[in-house]
Amino acid sequence: MLSLSNLNHDPTITANNHQPVENHVKETPKDDGRTERGGWGNKMDFIMACIGYAVGLGNVWRFPYLCHKNGGGTFLIPYFISLVACGVPVFFMEVMFGQLLQTGGLTVWYIYPIMKGVGIASFTIASIVCTYYIVICAWAFFYLFASFTSKLPWGDCSGDWTDIYCNDPSLQDNVTEGFFRTTNLTLLEKKFGQSPSQQFWEKRVLAISSGIDEVGDIRWELFGCLILAWILTYFCIWKGVKQTGKIVWFTALMPYGILLALLIRGVTLEGAVDGIIYFIKPDWGRLLNPTIWTDAATQIFFSYGVGIGSLISLGSYNRFKNNSLIDTVVVGFVNSFTSIFAGFVIFSILGFMAKQLDVDVSDVVDEGPGLTFIAYPTAVYNMPGSSAWSIIFFAMLIMLGLDSQFCILEGLVTSLMDEFPSLNLRKHRALCVGGICIFQCVIGLLCITQGGMYVFQLMDSYGASGIPLLWVAGWECVAICWGYGVKNFYRDISSMLGFLPGIYWPICWAVFAPAVSFGIFFFSVVDYQRAKYGDNYFYPPWGEVIGWCLALVSMQWIFSYALYILFTSPGSFSQRWTYVTTAQIGPYEETKSFEEIAMSRQPKIDTITKELSQYANSTYSHE
Repeated sequence: MLSLSNLNHDPTITANNHQPVENHVKETPKDDGRTERGGWGNKMDFIMACIGYAVGLGNVWRFPYLCHKNGGGTFLIPYFISLVACGVPVFFMEVMFGQLLQTGGLTVWYIYPIMKGVGIASFTIASIVCTYYIVICAWAFFYLFASFTSKLPWGDCSGDWTDIYCNDPSLQDNVTEGFFRTTNLTLLEKKFGQSPSQQFWEKRVLAISSGIDEVGDIRWELFGCLILAWILTYFCIWKGVKQTGKIVWFTALMPYGILLALLIRGVTLEGAVDGIIYFIKPDWGRLLNPTIWTDAATQIFFSYGVGIGSLISLGSYNRFKNNSLIDTVVVGFVNSFTSIFAGFVIFSILGFMAKQLDVDVSDVVDEGPGLTFIAYPTAVYNMPGSSAWSIIFFAMLIMLGLDSQFCILEGLVTSLMDEFPSLNLRKHRALCVGGICIFQCVIGLLCITQGGMYVFQLMDSYGASGIPLLWVAGWECVAICWGYGVKNFYRDISSMLGFLPGIYWPICWAVFAPAVSFGIFFFSVVDYQRAKYGDNYFYPPWGEVIGWCLALVSMQWIFSYALYILFTSPGSFSQRWTYVTTAQIGPYEETKSFEEIAMSRQPKIDTITKELSQYANSTYSHE
């Protein structure tokens, strides 16, 4: 049984035959083997990379909507409880796990081989995210380029992509010019009416088809934007994290300047106060609704990017004795502050939009693409200097998306390089990164066809949704705390930090985080609702089957790999169990060269297999 009662004692005391890392780690020499593998240029580079990774589009387009949906300021109570109990502790756990072993998100699991499926599942989810997340950047590039004009094209219904159901504000009072359009709209607007920005989004940008069964042609303009986004991503990481650490200073900090400018502009607009009040006004009765708690916890897991292995890889480039506890607290504060700050920005502008359209704020609130590519473009069109503000906003979206994208991609690249050192992928990093970018770009072409939005929604709602993410995060906590051992991990961390961080952390890792993860996972499965796009399109049954396959392709690795390694290892069942639950690698030793570390981390499968086979044969011969 796991006991947390005796954690706060001398970290040099061994437990379960585990030797604390402090006993065999010396002071870092000048040549510590990091040259070949690379590392962060300094501590701040790592912090900025984590901020860029954690602070993304979800802070701008999902958090404000969830606040509105769940009682405004009331939502902050379960949000911060989830943050303290799960978000920050799991973030810290993943960073320190990578820092402890100085290797990527696949190889770390040789420390408890039977649960290596967790690493493969995380890698699979990260691959899916990398494929579709960058498509958002492609859309933002499209809008950015369309903003370089004196008149934004989504402001009225003059474009050749519009139809008679387009609600043109400029024609509402012009009976002579707009009689046919406005008369038809009066009769049909509640069911069929669309704003110019919605028609620009669906008919001009996406050229959306009638459903997922009609894939259609590739949108070549979006193809060019997608290629541009991938090229920028490639050149941000192709030389390693030392270069990436310098780039994120710009991509992570610039959005704050833009958000501040947008807030200053937003609060001066008519109706802004109404929007902000709507954002923060509490509805205390919502705390009794379980949905607010599941939404808060799910947002925390999404926002902090846990469960996909990227933080393990980013942490592996830290120096062994880096104080990542301080880094984690800083990133946690900045991430939550950004979400709240962005909420004020977005709702000040939505309040202005509601005033302009003479509707309630609730009628213009949306989440995801609906907020970013429909509601906000409508609002910015009515601002003085609309083109400039549009350029600023979509440039911010691109930077928020790209720094998250190349941190996720870095996690994939690092995992592959550390898992297969014999392939010398690190010496051919540029080719390796390029190959991964090209492969995922090709897969991502499905998302920029005329039916691509339906594919995008499937990937987002199933492949990287809360269901697989919570499942993997829960098993990750179980593997580290109940497999490798929370006392062992806690002592390793105390050896790296040089002090005991407090019993709060192991309690969260071993109890609160897995309980919340699995609890919300099962609630999400029970409360499953049929997949749809918008308000009217529901996916056909075979489309939902594809979605569940996307979810299961990652989730199944945890059990399937455990069964595979358990039943393919030689020897009796007890021998196999001993093998799959015995660490094949140990904590990083800074006195070794990179090649020695890489070779020592190769699974000793051949040697162990031979020993077990000899033991089994001798046993059978005696019988």
